[in-house]
Amino acid sequence: MDKNVIKKYAVWARTELIERVRQRALKYEVAADADANADSASGKVLTGIEKTQRAAGIARMREKGYEYVIEEVAYTWFNRFSALRFMEVNGYLPTRVRVFTDENNAFKPQILTEAIHMELDGLDMEKVYAYKEANDNDELYKYLLITQCNALNSVLPGMFQKIADYTELLFPDNLLREGSVVQQMIELIPEEDWKDAVQIIGWLYQYYNSEKKDDVFAALRKNVKITKENIPAATQLFTPDWIVRYMVENSLGRLWVEGHPNDELKSQWKYYLEEAEQESDVQAQLASIREVYKALKPEAILCIDPCSGSGHILAYMFDVLVQIYEAYGVDTRTAVASIVENNIYGLDIDDRAAQLAYFSVMMKACQYDKRFLRRKVQPHVYAIAESNHVDRYAVEYFCNGDAKLKEAMDTIIEELHDAKEYGSILNVTQQDWAALYARFDEIREDINISRESALRELLPLVQVAEAMAQKYDVVVTNPPYMGSSNMDAKLSKHVKKNYPDSKSDLFAVFIERCNQMVALKGYQAMITQHAWMFLSSFENLRDKLLLIDTVNMIHLGARAFEEIGGEVVQTTSFVFRRSHIVDYKGTYCRLIDPTTQQEKRDMFLTGENRYESSHENFSKIPGSPVAYWIPDSVLRSFDAPSVESCGTFSYGVFTCNNVRFLRLWHEVEAPKTDLGRNKNERKKWRLLNKGGTGRRWYGNLEYVINYGENGNEIRQFRKESGQSESLPGEALYFQPHISWSLVTSGNLTFRYYPKGMIFDISAPSMINSDETKLFSTLAVLNSKIGGYYLPLFNPTMNNTNSDIKRIPYVVTSNEQSWIVDLVLLTSQADAILLALPVMDLTSILSSV
Repeated sequence: MDKNVIKKYAVWARTELIERVRQRALKYEVAADADANADSASGKVLTGIEKTQRAAGIARMREKGYEYVIEEVAYTWFNRFSALRFMEVNGYLPTRVRVFTDENNAFKPQILTEAIHMELDGLDMEKVYAYKEANDNDELYKYLLITQCNALNSVLPGMFQKIADYTELLFPDNLLREGSVVQQMIELIPEEDWKDAVQIIGWLYQYYNSEKKDDVFAALRKNVKITKENIPAATQLFTPDWIVRYMVENSLGRLWVEGHPNDELKSQWKYYLEEAEQESDVQAQLASIREVYKALKPEAILCIDPCSGSGHILAYMFDVLVQIYEAYGVDTRTAVASIVENNIYGLDIDDRAAQLAYFSVMMKACQYDKRFLRRKVQPHVYAIAESNHVDRYAVEYFCNGDAKLKEAMDTIIEELHDAKEYGSILNVTQQDWAALYARFDEIREDINISRESALRELLPLVQVAEAMAQKYDVVVTNPPYMGSSNMDAKLSKHVKKNYPDSKSDLFAVFIERCNQMVALKGYQAMITQHAWMFLSSFENLRDKLLLIDTVNMIHLGARAFEEIGGEVVQTTSFVFRRSHIVDYKGTYCRLIDPTTQQEKRDMFLTGENRYESSHENFSKIPGSPVAYWIPDSVLRSFDAPSVESCGTFSYGVFTCNNVRFLRLWHEVEAPKTDLGRNKNERKKWRLLNKGGTGRRWYGNLEYVINYGENGNEIRQFRKESGQSESLPGEALYFQPHISWSLVTSGNLTFRYYPKGMIFDISAPSMINSDETKLFSTLAVLNSKIGGYYLPLFNPTMNNTNSDIKRIPYVVTSNEQSWIVDLVLLTSQADAILLALPVMDLTSILSSV
């Protein structure tokens, strides 16, 4: 599968379809400010159907906006064209008649040549003959496609909703022409790519959204937050297939074989990891858990992907469930219907994604049972519905005076308000679902005018609420990644209130939320950014996770996704079990060194870089980072004092305008500058430590800062900029300190700065007037020891005070003297080589 070709097509098709839909909207004068009751458009008298469709389009534009509706119609037809192509290639169309090609895969739609012979629900043969006689193949083809989509509504209602409104009116013209969206789809994407590989649906979805994603991130750089409409485009990322298999095999697969041992079944799972060897008391507790699993029957296993995207994870869940059913002795056809009806749930805030996930599950069912669509079984895969505009008359009709139904519906409506803003992180109350569904069954037979409204508006709310509220044996997902600074006000407020321990990023919120969705002794498998394993902002979340078992993890680091280059997104994938066994050892695969997805996969399969560790080990380390790879000797070193005991840590001055207040030292007049020799407080310019490039021991003394009159000019500017007048860290200015650069992409280096200097916000510092302690600490931090410990606390490019503080201070009193001498000599040599106008270190050396 050539993903570059797929991307090129999807990006082009979006632009092409949007333009074609715009042309149709212009032709029929569909706009928010248009007269919805007009009898003609662009000089053409409208038919009754066209008037109705046009009025619906205008109403939709008035509600959602012109661009929204154009985009909506374009992606609706893109999804349907993709689905029809997938079905025709795999022989899943009930008519067995191809809609885009002939049997040789040439762009000669079989549906055109077979139109007068095929049996298709809703097909008006008089219209067919009329188009034939007029030799109007374009209109005939449009009519046949729309009729085919409507006919599929009876078996795939989640993908092919009835088309009788503005979506049909804005149907793109001239699909039979050379270079059309359909022709390009046939010509560019090989037929083989469509065969039983629902992955292509996911790639098409991701690439179709790629330009919109770029627009969202460009807006972010202008401080435009991500709204609920743009969350899918900004956060959707197709999960590599081997990682999907790892997650599902080690959660759903493990759940089954732990209670129903089956070596033949496990042999089919290439990415299944055997459990680490455990102590006898741990084995006894595991045995009791396996007894619970043993009682499970296949149809009782509840699985969900709460951020399903286009359904990649759901599709592989389906494969593994089929294997489980068959191993249990259930025939494939029965298994398939049961899986769709009982086992699999999926949710997504994006209607398009949920539509495709629904389609993926249904196509998986067709793969195993060619006649599945005739069985009229529907999956529990839903677009998250929100209750903002529910028809109150429909609610009254539905509840029919029943106080319990009224209370349940009122609660659901309240809890799902703005649900597309929050998605699956909403906590929804359990209700009497059986009673609610029983009432829906009643009203289906009713003739009341509110029946359709109740089914259309309330049923989706109940289905989504049930999916959110119930507990699952297996939760597997790739959640959205979105830092709190990019969230809009509503989402930010919600996560701060409900998820204070994981509020820094949406992926961390989902770690917490998914754990809430898992039943006791159930499994949670995810792929997320790895920041939660180390950063101090997630320490409380880690404390919570210490109370569940990490069965295994593949620590992927950077470049786990081919679509993301560089070091920006560093990921990990893991499997948790919602149980707490003291001293339980998990298996950890460290795959951070390989630089490609394929190399990481290959290292996993060879079994290299595997470790075993327990949560109890992590709790011995300050901040409890998930440092699974460190040996016992390193764990024992945390009994020693930490670097925090060696001085006072602080961030420095923040001017709010460095262009105004900073200069290079050689850019200012010497008489106005205190370069550290005279300590003249009346001088305007003072030496500034601003971090800078990587350099050990000494150096980066390049800047001076306007600190005249005790920094009054900076204070005044900060006040005018809405900041506090007081300067950060001011009480510690001009004292000897160790410093480093807040942000660095390479190895972190530490430098000594003598008294008489100010330090900047980008140069976090440790201050101590006892320079003996200062130099011995500098030795520790610049040594291989310091370089070893720091990634335990923070493997990112940001190096905060809290990270440095936790490094053990491994210097004895006997070692301190010669270490200090060595550091001073090294620093002095650096200063001489740099020839900077700073203090003479010889005096310091002689005084220590």
